[in-house]
Amino acid sequence: MERPAPLDDHRAYVERLFREHAGFVASFLARLGVAQADLDDAVQEVFTVAYCKGAFVPDRATARSWLGAIAVRVASGQRRRARFRRERLEAEPAAAVASDTASAQHTLEVRESLSRVNRALESLELPQRAVFVLFELEGEDCAAIAEALEVPVGTVYSRLHTARKRFLAAHEHLLLAENEPSQRRESVGRSDAGERP
Repeated sequence: MERPAPLDDHRAYVERLFREHAGFVASFLARLGVAQADLDDAVQEVFTVAYCKGAFVPDRATARSWLGAIAVRVASGQRRRARFRRERLEAEPAAAVASDTASAQHTLEVRESLSRVNRALESLELPQRAVFVLFELEGEDCAAIAEALEVPVGTVYSRLHTARKRFLAAHEHLLLAENEPSQRRESVGRSDAGERP
């Protein structure tokens, strides 16, 4: 999307940015830990900041990475404001993923999987989480992320490397914790069976 020349077109430009990227911004903010109840306000805040800052420069960053950088700052502010009223993220996307004909077991597995991914994302610090989501989930390249976040590209690579390791470790830990109770029940069942005369 090109930057409009006349200042009179600025409002229309930001409205166009909103139409094209509001879904991405909402999804990104949710992945950064903004509670569902605060999501609409946070999206509005991102585009208000975008309006006040002026249009992004296309040769320096993509619209998504530019809006993503604003969203990181908004999410950070939201997290500070929500410190005393912590709310857990809901696994709402599961409803969209599961089809009407899916079995109850499949729906439960999808919800558990999405919840596990969200909890693993929550374990990352905000700078690492932002880079991880922009690169791994949104497909932005490291140079555009660096430009939008105003950090060296090496910092992006470093944050991405750290985020990948921590995400995988957190996800594996959560998976093991979920499987532990069923493994205990199986071993108790086997030992009970062995003790019977």
